[in-house]
Amino acid sequence: MAFSKVFIPYGAYWSSPFCRWQGGLSGVHSLKLAAQVAAATLKEKGISAEAFDGLDVGFTVPQQHAFYGAPWVAALIGNPGISGVNISQACATSARLLAHGALEVEAGNRKAVLSIACDRTSNGPHIYYPDQNAPGARGKSEDWVWDNFNFDPYGKVPMITTAENVAKEAGISRQEQDQMTLLRYEQYQDALADDRAFQKRYMSTVALGRGKRQKLITDDEGGHPTTAEGLAKLKPVVEGGSVTFGSQTFPADGNAAMVFCDKAQADKLSADKSISIQVLSYGMARTQKAYMAKAVVPAAQEALSRAGVAIADCRAIKTHNPFAVNDVYFCNEMNVKPEAMNHYGSPLIWGHPQGPTGFRAMIEMIEELVITGGGYGLFAGCAAGDTAMATLLKVDCA
Repeated sequence: MAFSKVFIPYGAYWSSPFCRWQGGLSGVHSLKLAAQVAAATLKEKGISAEAFDGLDVGFTVPQQHAFYGAPWVAALIGNPGISGVNISQACATSARLLAHGALEVEAGNRKAVLSIACDRTSNGPHIYYPDQNAPGARGKSEDWVWDNFNFDPYGKVPMITTAENVAKEAGISRQEQDQMTLLRYEQYQDALADDRAFQKRYMSTVALGRGKRQKLITDDEGGHPTTAEGLAKLKPVVEGGSVTFGSQTFPADGNAAMVFCDKAQADKLSADKSISIQVLSYGMARTQKAYMAKAVVPAAQEALSRAGVAIADCRAIKTHNPFAVNDVYFCNEMNVKPEAMNHYGSPLIWGHPQGPTGFRAMIEMIEELVITGGGYGLFAGCAAGDTAMATLLKVDCA
């Protein structure tokens, strides 16, 4: 789908720090935290919650009372008169939120939609499914996060096998994966330079507790130093494979948000009216069973085609890369140099809370384009079920 009426006000987006699984956010309700961060950030930016006539929420890991989703979060941020949809699209949840919010604005149904994505992979729910027809009426149980990481009910394999399948078919070596991982780590260091100057352009502080016991989380938690020597020492996770713990991301907790609106509202809410951010298109694709990383290429091609833009015209490219394999494959197929994309970091290095991952990547892409003077930006990333989604934005700097 292509869009012509959808804009993102400059600065009307944010991300919390991402904290590694079982880290600083492991015991905090993800929807409550997302609402808390949203309310505080909106206040800091001087944007009233009443500026929005729609609010969508995306998450992939249920939390207590998540049944109430969007209307509950809307009330928590101070606008109980609005609502929207709840979206769960695995790792592509942010991209799907963008597609829905953009469609609402493009169709004239809404003037300004606040889209919030959040997840807590830590301490995920343990679910029991009753079965009265089983012996003794004994039901089945599921560890929501752990079991779904490790088994696709259609592909019949864990996520890591999809990466190994693509690596084997495309001839992607262990050395190529390690080199890509090291490059992505080095790019992330640019976001930390000058006392995290780049991240401070968009990252909101998380305040936990009150008074003397209050804890502030200001930056990502859980990353670790990466060297060529260290990567080379790691053994493949799967015997006979090529993917190591170093060349894949890690589960995390966090949230991110973005505003989609018409041009008039974008001008009102923008922190800098000389900067225009337009949503141009959205693409989705599905590839063969158990080859998830391959889906990113046709999704990106669809988003580009619908906007009439070539990959060579994109000044910034961001990907959701749960495995280094993803980026090696993408670069080879799309004729993109590895160093020409994922500047300032990517999920491979700063972690993967699932729902908000895509929004953070898109936000970093916008800020990169503002720094470099504008242009086209492409985000693309895979998701469970061998799917992928992509979106194309354009930033104009007067």
